[in-house]
Amino acid sequence: MAPQNVNISTPQPRAEAPKHTPPTLSIVVPMFNEEDVLPILFDRLSTFLDTLGESYEIICVNDGSTDRTAPLLAEAHKRDGRIKVLNFSRNFGKEVALTAGLDVASGQAVVPIDADLQDPPELIETFLKKWREGFDVVYAVRRHRNTDTAMKRWSAKKFYQVINRLSGVPIPANTGDFRLMDQRVVKAVVTLREHNRFMKGIFAWVGFRHAEVSYDRPERAAGQTKFNYWRLWNFALDGITGFSTVPLRIAGYVGMLTALAAIIYGVFLISRTLIHGVDVPGYASLMVAVLLIGGLQLVVLGVIGEYLGRLYAETRKRPLYIVESSLGLEPGRDNSQ
Repeated sequence: MAPQNVNISTPQPRAEAPKHTPPTLSIVVPMFNEEDVLPILFDRLSTFLDTLGESYEIICVNDGSTDRTAPLLAEAHKRDGRIKVLNFSRNFGKEVALTAGLDVASGQAVVPIDADLQDPPELIETFLKKWREGFDVVYAVRRHRNTDTAMKRWSAKKFYQVINRLSGVPIPANTGDFRLMDQRVVKAVVTLREHNRFMKGIFAWVGFRHAEVSYDRPERAAGQTKFNYWRLWNFALDGITGFSTVPLRIAGYVGMLTALAAIIYGVFLISRTLIHGVDVPGYASLMVAVLLIGGLQLVVLGVIGEYLGRLYAETRKRPLYIVESSLGLEPGRDNSQ
């Protein structure tokens, strides 16, 4: 088992939880078009959880899959009632699917995990040990990103550097959604209902006592990743704009500096005209100035537009998701608002 690094003073040990309903563990698995990996996932996950000797439930959130994910989930539920399913009416995105799973999770501790098995289920045993020592959140940190491309490793490094400089909430680098959270942490997380969701930031924002566990992330067990560079770029924008207003300040500073430069240049032109007389301005320099200022204006408007668009999304007050059907979950347990 990979060594773990604890980054907070040791709190009081947590008492052993009795084995009764609600279960000790809720495993939340968001998924979209994962038919290739589902048999491997359930075999490995269920086999491991059975060896723990803890009561558990596996909550699968089908995020509008268009392949055979839904029927495979229905078959898995028939075989094992501990596998429970939420089927969305369409694709709402991974962050929302994860939120839906947290909404209905009843376990004393909740573990979000990816369906592709790049988050090794065996690490949950270490999570439980730390949880019983008294930590409310135990998150997994990747030692390296060798399974990613060089471009993705570089962009991820820069993203965490930027967001931790801009945001007032430190977000651990190389950390995904894979973690264990005490039920009281989950209850705090699900009260945050913003539509442009950046779950890593939300997990960090709620606080509580936390520990980290280092691990080596393997390749996908099967299937293809659904995240391309465009989606990752938009994901990064959601993270930065959702947890910092610094881009708005930067836009204001750029506007002030541009105005100051224009004033200085205007004084220079007036002085030169008074000293040397009327001079015919050059077409090239005029076009450069117009394009520069016009470009800066568009950039500033774009930054303002990002925040305005997010504000508009919040004022509509639409539900985060719509559940088409569910298996093994009590009616009314979803909290889509």
